Amino acid sequence: MQEITAAAVQMNSNDDLRANLCQAGRWVAEAAARGARLVLLPENFAFMGRTDTDKLAIMEDEGVGPIQDFLAETAYRHNLWLVGGSVPLSCEDPGKVRAACLIYSPSGQRYYRYDKIHLFDVDLPDSHESYRESDTIASGQPLGLVNTPFGKVGIAICYDIRFPEYLRRLSEQGMEILLVPAAFTATTGTAHWEILLRARAIENQCYVVAADQTGHHPGDRHTYGHSMIIDPWGKVLDRLGEEPGVCCARLDPDHLERVRRAFPVLHHRRF
Repeated sequence: MQEITAAAVQMNSNDDLRANLCQAGRWVAEAAARGARLVLLPENFAFMGRTDTDKLAIMEDEGVGPIQDFLAETAYRHNLWLVGGSVPLSCEDPGKVRAACLIYSPSGQRYYRYDKIHLFDVDLPDSHESYRESDTIASGQPLGLVNTPFGKVGIAICYDIRFPEYLRRLSEQGMEILLVPAAFTATTGTAHWEILLRARAIENQCYVVAADQTGHHPGDRHTYGHSMIIDPWGKVLDRLGEEPGVCCARLDPDHLERVRRAFPVLHHRRF
């Protein structure tokens, strides 16, 4: 791993694609001005519709479309690694999309794609909220892990973070930085967001960069916010509240190595 300054962008996206991309562009520019060279956008950064099927109207084919063009051009303009939390890409089922996390290099070239594996099909306890992502999203297959010039990067999109066996697979293959783009509901975020993120950082001894949606969205959806960056000891290095914005922190490879060497939990596993 090499030292890099990372940023998590927190957004309040809606059903206006162009406005969302403008909003994202402003926050990426701010992150770049603060020295960030790795910038993570939240899940659904480009579009949050009134209904789950609305995203079918703006889904893009592989390598083509305004959302992918925006990511490529913005990464190149600011000379940084830009991660589009999730982009609705077409798949073999015309009634569904893949929720694809796309990483672009400073050259503006797409470097990696991860399709969300775990889909949020739940009825929230003591709430009227009900979600069925599998109605409009096709699950991915390969693990979200990529080797970059600054380290091995894992990806967990929102609901993925609740599955420690998935994160352990990434850890076993050398993950040093975990990116978590999300649109956590306000209900589940209040109860579990920080607990889950810090636990994943601690048990896998990795940096966690988590970018969340925040506030009220079309379709009466309410997300939690509180994006944050966490070190391998579970310390929160920087965080946001409920307003859109950017949090930044330096990811230090020496600190990562010290934690893993002094507290070698990853080498003590028996199962």
